[in-house]
Amino acid sequence: MKVLVLTLLSVLIAANEAKEFERCKLAKDLKEHGMDGYHGISLDNWVCMAKHESDYNTAAVGPPNSDGSRNYGIFQINSHYWCSNGQGPSANGCGKPCSAFTTDDITDDIECVKKVVRDPQGMDAWVAWRNHCKGKDVSQYTRGCNL
Repeated sequence: MKVLVLTLLSVLIAANEAKEFERCKLAKDLKEHGMDGYHGISLDNWVCMAKHESDYNTAAVGPPNSDGSRNYGIFQINSHYWCSNGQGPSANGCGKPCSAFTTDDITDDIECVKKVVRDPQGMDAWVAWRNHCKGKDVSQYTRGCNL
């Protein structure tokens, strides 16, 4: 119970520091962090994935998955594999608490998704990307952003 209360408190505190990105601002920040073409993935695909995973919301926390894990932040980073939420076993591949991915500073989120995309699943790790972006014309996600 104590862990649950602390986790909820950390998510609420993080939510106060969270924001919803505008599409072009996110694209610019991702480009500045070397994401355009990172591991062969276009900037358009990264922005498309963030749109469909979290609607560009850094405070997004998904409902429990079938394995009890949750997804956190603008990129919906999974607690079973990539971060620790204190609510179950986690490989914690990014070495961070999940609450770190629900703040307005997405630097650590970007570093983590770089690890995720290098995993054998690559971008297929994100269901929303597979369903809404993969194999589609995603140029609209950076169109007009003056990058």
